[in-house]
Amino acid sequence: MSTHAKRERLLLADLLENAGPDAPTLCEGWTTRDLAAHLVVRERRADAAGGLVIKPLAQRLTRVQAEFAAKPYEELVQLFRTGPPRMSPFAMKQVDEAANTVEFYVHAEDVRRARPEWTPREIDPVFADALWSRTERVAKVFGRKSPVGLVLRRPDGRTAVAHRGVPVVTVTGEPGELALFLYGRQNAARVELDGDKEAVAAALDAKLGV
Repeated sequence: MSTHAKRERLLLADLLENAGPDAPTLCEGWTTRDLAAHLVVRERRADAAGGLVIKPLAQRLTRVQAEFAAKPYEELVQLFRTGPPRMSPFAMKQVDEAANTVEFYVHAEDVRRARPEWTPREIDPVFADALWSRTERVAKVFGRKSPVGLVLRRPDGRTAVAHRGVPVVTVTGEPGELALFLYGRQNAARVELDGDKEAVAAALDAKLGV
């Protein structure tokens, strides 16, 4: 049975392929080539990928990612499409689902929403619940740098606290939009923000995500 992460991988690979190597993304300063290199390094070079969260490794990550970005773009996309090596933790279905479902969804939107003519993607209820479940689990980690209290709210009323504090901003939207907001794509997410004007502005400018 296909998993959410596997489906999102193939969708993202198609988006990267169709966009070409020089298309813009929502990742500041990154083209689609840079994004493809990031995705491949993350799964295939654990010795460098740690730089995503460990500052002393950041310089190594930058160097290795630049080396991969120099590869032919078609090769990069195919490396991502085929998935991680067999011995990689990401090759395990449970790890793949937990680590990549939202990751690949967000990066697919990074490519889609960087285009002026993008249109909202229809998400089925099962996938919406999967996005919500994973977003809810990382909410406090990804929202820890918010300067204001931050509550994520689905239209059906279910909520997750991303950061405790006052004043409070409540972000209401569908699970996919809330994931984008929490992953630092606040200005691209189609959500409603409820709170005082200054708090809302602070939430929009907050350094959310990893």
